[in-house]
Amino acid sequence: MSRALLFYDSINMNRKKKVHAIFKKKLKKAKARMNPSSKPKYISKADRAKLDIEQGITPAHSDERDA
Repeated sequence: MSRALLFYDSINMNRKKKVHAIFKKKLKKAKARMNPSSKPKYISKADRAKLDIEQGITPAHSDERDA
């Protein structure tokens, strides 16, 4: 095979690889939208402290040391 033909084939394969990668990426996102995660939503430490105060629970501070 000539050098020019090999170069053309490599460009063609790279193009196919890129198109296939884009397709897989879009498919993965679509599947993720169809199957929502069962993982609970993240609640920040400050929001957890507010919830504890509202519920009347005194938060336990691990950074305070007993004298």
